[in-house]
Amino acid sequence: MTSKILDYAKNVEKLVDPMAVGKVHYLQTKMKHLPIWAQRKIVTKASEKASKMPFVVEPYCTFLFYEIKEPAKIQKYLPEGFEPAKTAVFENGPEKYYGIVTMFRIHTSVFWGARTEFYLVAENKNTGLLSWIMCDYISDTISYDEKHGLKSPDAKGTVMTTTCEGDFVCDTENAEKTKYAKCGMSLLNAKMKPLNQRLWIEGNTSIAYGRTSGQADGDLFSLTFFPEEMKQALEVPLKDVRRADVFCSVGKVGGVLERAASFPYAQHMLSDSPGQRTHYGNEQKLRQAVEAVDFSKIKTLG
Repeated sequence: MTSKILDYAKNVEKLVDPMAVGKVHYLQTKMKHLPIWAQRKIVTKASEKASKMPFVVEPYCTFLFYEIKEPAKIQKYLPEGFEPAKTAVFENGPEKYYGIVTMFRIHTSVFWGARTEFYLVAENKNTGLLSWIMCDYISDTISYDEKHGLKSPDAKGTVMTTTCEGDFVCDTENAEKTKYAKCGMSLLNAKMKPLNQRLWIEGNTSIAYGRTSGQADGDLFSLTFFPEEMKQALEVPLKDVRRADVFCSVGKVGGVLERAASFPYAQHMLSDSPGQRTHYGNEQKLRQAVEAVDFSKIKTLG
């Protein structure tokens, strides 16, 4: 199994051409002047030929989990067909309603940089899958969603890094200072713990945009990855989280910070390109799909 995971990681990395990424960044500066409908048409046509996008999350992708005390209040942010759902973060942990902030650096075939994303956890009533609902995001690189089209960087000057002293730091905000994440924590006392598989494996095959950043139907998509990528992560003691100040279009996301987690390794995945929808339904089908990937036939955006 180890060799399969390593081979998959290497092949995903090979799909990312830094020079091609640079060309896409330049192209975005021209396309951003087009109407949103025209941008959607161009991206949709390109996605039909390149249905998967290499998606490499770099080490120390970090998550903050905020317990939501009144879940009824977040229903208005969810797309049609979804409802708030309880989940545990780590295996055998307490199940609660969560708002999630994830901070990470990433490289793909079309963009390269730092992103901060704001999620709510919900269940897809049509499929029964636990789902990650992206309600907002900011980035120091280009991005795309159906509601806003091709977006220019809205969080220039983002700091997201680790230090030799074991610190993780994130300092990012948009120009209007209406969306931000400012976090500092020590990873020295963090311990690897098994993750709740329904949230991390099932949830990452059922991702949708919320009403504030997508369409009413959710614009559902999936990641394709070896389940081992989501088997364990560092649990960071809350006493070592020095700062966790976040704000986005859904306010403070949740209430009290309840959990912090970090992945000390890169995660190699294929993401559905915009407009493409893959459905696995369970871990077995996900594993079958990832083992069946033929990288020689994959065409990438960019």
